Amino acid sequence: MPPDSLSTSSSPAPSSASPEPPLGGPAALALRFLLVAAALAVVALVVAELRLVVLAVALALAIAALLAPLTDALHRRGCPRGLAALIALLGALLALGGIAVLVVPSVVDELGGIGQQVREGGQDVADFVLEGPFGISPEEVDELFDRALDGLSDSGTDLARGALSGALLIGELIAGTLLALVLTFFFLRDGARMWAWLVGLAPSRRREDAEEIGRRSWTTLSSYLRGITVVALFDAVLIGLALAIIGVPAALPLAVLTFFGAYIPFVGAVLTGLAAVLVALVTLGTTAAALVAVAVLVVQQVESNVLHPVVVARAVSLHPVAILLAVTTGAVVAGIIGAIVAVPVTAVVAQAGAYLRER
Repeated sequence: MPPDSLSTSSSPAPSSASPEPPLGGPAALALRFLLVAAALAVVALVVAELRLVVLAVALALAIAALLAPLTDALHRRGCPRGLAALIALLGALLALGGIAVLVVPSVVDELGGIGQQVREGGQDVADFVLEGPFGISPEEVDELFDRALDGLSDSGTDLARGALSGALLIGELIAGTLLALVLTFFFLRDGARMWAWLVGLAPSRRREDAEEIGRRSWTTLSSYLRGITVVALFDAVLIGLALAIIGVPAALPLAVLTFFGAYIPFVGAVLTGLAAVLVALVTLGTTAAALVAVAVLVVQQVESNVLHPVVVARAVSLHPVAILLAVTTGAVVAGIIGAIVAVPVTAVVAQAGAYLRER
């Protein structure tokens, strides 16, 4: 066959640029989203299985961030690093123990009076039900009581299982707390060397980025925890003074509860304020409860509008919706401890993401 016949019979050469499929962009974006979601699901499963270790590490980092300034100050004054870390940790434990010694006897002494008033209130409610407009006879009340006892006896197995689950949970909490204390000591003593070792695991071209992310994350965590501690002291002192002036029993335990509740944004303030109002309502009546509610609202408004933006919001640039979702997620995954560590963990992740966007 002649060469020119080949040229005439050959098909035209394909164009160099083939058209992109019409759904190529959205399909690729959806695929990336699914891959990220799958990776997050795997991480969530791993965290759920290893929640004891993860929570212990998170709690230890939080405690170490609070105690690091004291440890550094002791070390600068000539104290060996290990001894400085031990002194700081033992000092914190002694402070918590002293608070418990002050609070627990007060709670035990005042619970009897509160319990008596609660029983009297319950008796008044029962008398109202029997003598009021409902037309319920004492025999019907006894019958309802017997049915309730029968229901409790029938569900004895479930109660036993719940008690076993509760015992296991308490065991996990004790083990996690002990692990967190040990980790806190080593973080205070060898934190810099541990971080240098972790940075050394990164590729050489990424070590500067890893170092900067770590520096920003640690600064954010430390600033947040110190700020929230100042806020907690402000709430506890002023609300405790208001309770003492009004004459609410258990004012000191309620003030301590307010202090620790401040570490759980939104939820902690609501629950501790409600507890104070309920105690005032049971012990002193509606007028005292209304005064306590007003005092709690005033203190929390001053804290959230004046103090919190100055000492906390600068360290944690998170929208309130993000904070609320983080606290809720932490509570669902790991209860109270999860709710406490949710916001600082979210703030650290947000700082790391902000740095990566800058790069």
